[in-house]
Amino acid sequence: MQTMTRSGALAAVTAIGLMAAPVAGPARAETPADTLIQAWAIDDVISLDPAEVFEFTASEVLGNSYQGLVGYDVNDVSDIFGVIAESWEVSEDGKTFTFTIRPDLEFASGNPITAEDAVFTLQRAVKLDLSPAFILTQFGLTADNVDEMVRQTGDMTFELEMDQAYAPTLLLYCLTATVGFVVDKQLVMEHEEDGDFGYNWLKTNYAGSGEYTIRDWRANEVIVLERNENFSGEAPEMARVIYRHIPEAATQRLLLEQGDIDIARGLGAEEISALEGEEGIRIENGIKGSLYYLGLNQQNEYLAMPEVREAMKHLVDYGTIADTIMSGKVQVHQAFLPEGFLGAVNETPFELDVERARELLAEAGLADGFDVTMDTRNTPEITSMAQAIQQTMGEAGIRMELIPGDGQQTLTKYRARNHDIYIGRWGPDYQDPNTNAATFAYNPDNSDDAAEKPLAWRNAWEIPELSDRTVAASLERDTEARAATYEALQREVMETGPFVIMFQEIEVFGMRDDVEGYVIGPSFNDNSFVEVTKTR
Repeated sequence: MQTMTRSGALAAVTAIGLMAAPVAGPARAETPADTLIQAWAIDDVISLDPAEVFEFTASEVLGNSYQGLVGYDVNDVSDIFGVIAESWEVSEDGKTFTFTIRPDLEFASGNPITAEDAVFTLQRAVKLDLSPAFILTQFGLTADNVDEMVRQTGDMTFELEMDQAYAPTLLLYCLTATVGFVVDKQLVMEHEEDGDFGYNWLKTNYAGSGEYTIRDWRANEVIVLERNENFSGEAPEMARVIYRHIPEAATQRLLLEQGDIDIARGLGAEEISALEGEEGIRIENGIKGSLYYLGLNQQNEYLAMPEVREAMKHLVDYGTIADTIMSGKVQVHQAFLPEGFLGAVNETPFELDVERARELLAEAGLADGFDVTMDTRNTPEITSMAQAIQQTMGEAGIRMELIPGDGQQTLTKYRARNHDIYIGRWGPDYQDPNTNAATFAYNPDNSDDAAEKPLAWRNAWEIPELSDRTVAASLERDTEARAATYEALQREVMETGPFVIMFQEIEVFGMRDDVEGYVIGPSFNDNSFVEVTKTR
């Protein structure tokens, strides 16, 4: 793999920084014709290792720099096709998939892609057992059995055996998640230390085969991708793609207007309105599968009360937030499956009702309210939403202290379930309804050292019966029956769960009008700039 030298990276970033200087007179700056520059809040990046990546920004970066065994058409997610896998077969009992790897594919390093790499990728992810490992372990794979269950059968073939016959497309959708992106075994193992499967190296480096290579990442500053000269398909037109960490919406707008960036990714409602119709700029958007929600930790004595959970669902001014702070960027949505998924429920039973909330708090013996904290990522929109929620919660006597932090800080605390309330954004890992059911309605082990730690676990919600029903839904082969099960699960979580689900995201881009070919996909790893061109 080629790597950018420290001096080379500094020179590239310095040149980018110079483009951010104010422009004298009416002339506009222009980004290089072969470079796409995006402004976004990238402080949620914790790792670049596909076995660990579980955040929005890094998922998008990996989606453009790695390849999975299979993929799907973002305009019709039911159309699943092979990427690194040329074909696959399913055994008669439905428990074993046999994959055949395409011939003549290479990693960016120049190493050939074989079945050995695919097997290593899956075994490695299960054995490392990091945040997204559950996407694979839900099929009965464990560190102890994965060498037997995922087995190479030839230079270009391997088998993946599951513990049960799951719904036919579930495994294939799971393999489209970042945890299934195939890594270069030879390169990764060259950097192994003390049996870590190259984890400490790959956390900040690259070993993929996608259209772009990851050349540099500096936390809360910049990510630089460069065209993969060994990519097996058609080479992208952009030689490099750069993410600049610019969380301030007003600054993004200024840089976009000046021509110093090509795309603004974090515009607020005010900036979107101001840019609409401006010469040289257009606004594009796409509905995402991601949801904004509050997670209520059941280890907190107040939040564990059913009446308090219900009261808090009546203390968010959903409509006003959607129409003002998040105008054009969200739609009110209160179920854990996003619109567009099999079995998604689009009912919105909750609205701001302070009187009803007060009644519920009084029933819980909390007529005078209580004190609680909420961990809040310090981006403008999350902060503004949190402040609006803080105000309406206060009307019923819930005194909420906001604890700001960057993406890494708040996520790390949340994953250790050391929060009271967390205001977050959750995106599906794959396009099957199990992706969200298995995190909002599944928690088979609520102990601190549980092997699986979905959102229900993070909020200490002990739900053995719901967990069993979620597993049953993943095994159901009748589509209508499966959809009905997910509908029932969503309604129960809405009514009783420790989640205040508020909005489904609409991703909005402010874009220079010479940029064409950017795909806004349903998931962030579906966002694609590999076909971007500039029409100058």
